Amino acid sequence: MLSRSRWRRRRRRRIRPNDDAQADGSLPLPPAATVSETRSGDPEARPYTVSAEVPTPASSTPVRTPKAAVVIAQTLRGLVVNGQLKEGDFLPNEAHLMEQYGVGRSTLREAVRLLEAERLLEVRRGARTGAKIRIPGPESLARPAGLLLQISGATFADVMAARCGIEPMAVYLLARTSTPRDVYELEHILTADIPAAREVGRLPDAVAMFHLRLVELSGNATLTLMAKMLVEITERHGASPMPRGPRLSQSDYDELLATYRQLLELVRAGDAEAAEAHWRRHMVIGVASMAHDVAGRRVRDLVY
Repeated sequence: MLSRSRWRRRRRRRIRPNDDAQADGSLPLPPAATVSETRSGDPEARPYTVSAEVPTPASSTPVRTPKAAVVIAQTLRGLVVNGQLKEGDFLPNEAHLMEQYGVGRSTLREAVRLLEAERLLEVRRGARTGAKIRIPGPESLARPAGLLLQISGATFADVMAARCGIEPMAVYLLARTSTPRDVYELEHILTADIPAAREVGRLPDAVAMFHLRLVELSGNATLTLMAKMLVEITERHGASPMPRGPRLSQSDYDELLATYRQLLELVRAGDAEAAEAHWRRHMVIGVASMAHDVAGRRVRDLVY
């Protein structure tokens, strides 16, 4: 029987040290290895993690600073948005702007070209005055929006369906916030502008104006911009749901005016829900009446 001390010495001789062992007896972690462990038995203990060092990427994307021309264009754009530069204002001449911003002529002209492409500036070559500030209208949005609709294969019915969503909501807002002056303006379009336009074969233009003023007088800038863009897409390309010239019978014309008068009465009374429902019904009927005309045609066919 071995004594306790001899048994321990023999036991130590059987255990050979691992060549890969560290000084504290633990084995090294392989590269990129991660070990997470929580001490058991201690409710307050938190997990701790031992991780291999994360290698630094060989190359990283540098932070790009904007070009001077872009910064100048952004500054001038901000002056227009803030109202410091208004429609019809002229920028100072090149020499003044070059000194003000500390840039050369080529950089300044690049900034002007950027704003010119956005329809915020009108440059007259050879003029003694600087570039003229202009506020882009719906046509500046209608063309690229029309292009996207063409690519997506949208139909004219799609465009009118969008108007069916926009205009009734605008009418709802108008009925809640309208003033006597708003109602008077709409009545003038109804009693003077529309009959005069019909006499010269321009009824669709006057009707489009009535629709737009409904949205504009609602006071919602977003709905107004969208409505202008959609009306521009349809009206300017001859795809109006309203027939031109004598094609609209007298009975249909009278019914149209009666519909408009009823809307104005609801707006004047401040009945927003009824006004919205009335105008939505009118729009839906108008789209349905075009089912055998241009409703199924693609926007691409209307533009070209």
